[in-house]
Amino acid sequence: MSHRLSRTAPAAALALGAAFLLASCSSGAAEAEQPKTEAGTVTITDNHGEVEVPVDPEKVVALDNTVFDTLEEWDIDLVAAPKDVMGTVWPRYTEDEDVANVGNHREPNLETIVAEQPDLIISGYRFADFTDEIKKQNPQAAVIEIAPREGEDEVSELKRQTEILGQIFDREEEASALSGELDEAIAGAKEAYNGSDTVMAVNTSAGQIGYIAPEVGRAIGPVFPILGWKPALEVEGATNDHQGDDISVEAIADSNPDWIVALDRDAAFVPEEREPGSVPAEELIAKSEALQKVPAVQQDRIVVLDPNFYLTEGIHAYTELFQQLEDAFSAA
Repeated sequence: MSHRLSRTAPAAALALGAAFLLASCSSGAAEAEQPKTEAGTVTITDNHGEVEVPVDPEKVVALDNTVFDTLEEWDIDLVAAPKDVMGTVWPRYTEDEDVANVGNHREPNLETIVAEQPDLIISGYRFADFTDEIKKQNPQAAVIEIAPREGEDEVSELKRQTEILGQIFDREEEASALSGELDEAIAGAKEAYNGSDTVMAVNTSAGQIGYIAPEVGRAIGPVFPILGWKPALEVEGATNDHQGDDISVEAIADSNPDWIVALDRDAAFVPEEREPGSVPAEELIAKSEALQKVPAVQQDRIVVLDPNFYLTEGIHAYTELFQQLEDAFSAA
């Protein structure tokens, strides 16, 4: 049997119902207006130790290029970012006037960050030298560094970074899926490599070819142990310098590589921002007089990374790189 409040119900009953409804709405509004409590935080371990971070923070500053792909995919808004070192890869942030510009890592405008009063600042990577200063200037914010650490396993570091982002932004399932995609891409690239071909990794910029060392070299170095590549050349004392190590093209030629995998540092930037004398990596390598007789050039086994890899270098970038390598090695 249905029970309704009839038109003839006592006024007191109506008043009581209204009061109850008003009280419920008022209580809900009060709860919505309350600031995040301890339950709204998560303790993560960044590159330096444990940090308490708000879950799904409202005002986020990101300075680490390796996280932008993930943040963009998850529709995370930013209040400030270093637009001067983001190229044209992330228009969601660089073209949004509401996202303040921190500039670049050589002369950053740190006051821009302070003005936004963020809850979370993802520092590190190119901005690592400024992290301590950023912490002092923004005591209200959780400041973290989660970029892959030198000397650690690259795959584990990429997954760790992604897992931390998943915890912070309540996207743990999505984070797990990204790690799974990376594993699948690695497995495919491993299977495509025959185990005997020699590989040379190089870095090109301003019309010059630099050497990227297996394991320790920038971007491509970690790929050698991951895929079990046989290095064409190993130079004692090699570094992870972002321009590559300065060895002669003749030394590269003498190593006679079956494959050359190249990172084009200039390609990510619009022409007017590129280094003087810039030449596309594939053209530079293929037309190098010293390299004409090496198998990689003769058999057209030159793999040039995605033009934006130099700027991205996160889990998405490496997943796509391994997929690209699988396609190239399988086709050969």
